[in-house]
Amino acid sequence: MTQTQAPLPWLEPGAPFPDVATAWGPDSEAPGLLAAGNALTPDVLQSAYSQGIFPWFSDGQPVLWWSPDPRMVLQIPHFKLHRSLRKTLQRFAADSTCEIRIDSAFRQVITHCAQASRRGQGGTWIVPEMVEAYCTLHAHGAAHSVETWRNGQLVGGLYCVALGKAVFGESMFALQTDASKIALAALVTLCRSQCVEMVDCQQNTAHLGSLGAVEMPRHDFVRHVQRAIHQDPVHWHFSPLYWENLRLADGALR
Repeated sequence: MTQTQAPLPWLEPGAPFPDVATAWGPDSEAPGLLAAGNALTPDVLQSAYSQGIFPWFSDGQPVLWWSPDPRMVLQIPHFKLHRSLRKTLQRFAADSTCEIRIDSAFRQVITHCAQASRRGQGGTWIVPEMVEAYCTLHAHGAAHSVETWRNGQLVGGLYCVALGKAVFGESMFALQTDASKIALAALVTLCRSQCVEMVDCQQNTAHLGSLGAVEMPRHDFVRHVQRAIHQDPVHWHFSPLYWENLRLADGALR
């Protein structure tokens, strides 16, 4: 007998989020879907992330809120630095025309991520409403970009949300080979230097798994987030010396 799916809660502006345990289950048509509605204001977004919830929707849909179980996370000590990427990073670090920048071109990064998503899927979940919402969140100091630059040109990067020492990865893009992986490696080194335990990756993909990400039960993930958001915030600055953190990371070069 097929179990009847509970109706999806509709959130009026200012309404609290439902308990993440009430999100649709793995046998539903949309596993992890929690609620619809509300607004993408900085306060709402920060409230959502602090509870293990994130928005994800397409053009023509209302704002949809998700909290999948299990949750895909990249635990910082378990980042897999494969031999080919290690060589790429060594060349990048040694090249004076190459640099990592933080938060110097956030709107460009999220716009490129939206375009990359559209090319790969025939559409994008980073709709204009999301772009503006995260740019506003960036202006409030809770969203950040990690950028790969060559010869003064932005060639790759990623953006994320950060509350205290809870870091939530959102999307990445590359205009040149490995440029997004370089940005991710830079984020890992920055996190390692400041005792961030993990980066949220939201949902399972083979690519993330190849880099060391694993699934975590949602209740464990939410417990981690609720502890990490009260810790001292990450200082969003990148030093070339951080590359040494990857060389010293347990298992990173194996």
